[in-house]
Amino acid sequence: MIVFFEALAKDFWNLVKLNLIFCVCALPSAALFLLNFLGILGGFAFVLSIAAAFPIGGSVCACMFCVTKMIRRDPGYVWYDFKRKFKENLKQATAPGILCTLFVYLQIYLWQNLMQSGANIALILAGIITLLIFGMTAPYIFVQIAYIELKTSQIVKNSVLIAFANTGRSLAGALLGFVIWIIFAALLPDSLIATPALIVLGFSISWLMNLVCIWPPIDKLFTIDETLRGRSGQEL
Repeated sequence: MIVFFEALAKDFWNLVKLNLIFCVCALPSAALFLLNFLGILGGFAFVLSIAAAFPIGGSVCACMFCVTKMIRRDPGYVWYDFKRKFKENLKQATAPGILCTLFVYLQIYLWQNLMQSGANIALILAGIITLLIFGMTAPYIFVQIAYIELKTSQIVKNSVLIAFANTGRSLAGALLGFVIWIIFAALLPDSLIATPALIVLGFSISWLMNLVCIWPPIDKLFTIDETLRGRSGQEL
């Protein structure tokens, strides 16, 4: 975790910037989903929230690219790097971003229903297992889109294989990435007081904790850092 604290200390304000940029990208979808969650506009708001999620995939790719640059200690300019990667990856990342957003919204409804209707062991286990599999595989998808030119189907296949070939790191990354949000959800409604802090830093800290765990196997498999530094050396 030394890398985590080094990146946090050195790039704190860049993490804040990334978090705020992502929140702006996700705001339309989140606002529409909240309307649906509160019973306003019904299913129409839910459909609109999924449609409005089209920039989320590209923004996640761009954010993860920026965070991995921090982990790699590669100097960068957050807004420039984000804008460049967002434009490059938006088309390929749109479908994964929408599907991941849909998964998150359905998970929220699942856990809300479980809290209201009482314990259902089968549904609880299904929710936990699917959430962990999602948390173990999804980050690999967006990091590969950000760094590697492959078809989306191959990236998804790679992500599943890498996640389960490195189960320890993938599981640790998923749990660390979720920990802030699990604590927030478990302490509701008292935790609502922490909402401004999540808007300022919640997502970027979660990505940093996750990527510290999963970056080494990705970098080892695809030799990303070595390739990029080699290109940089050739340019010099």
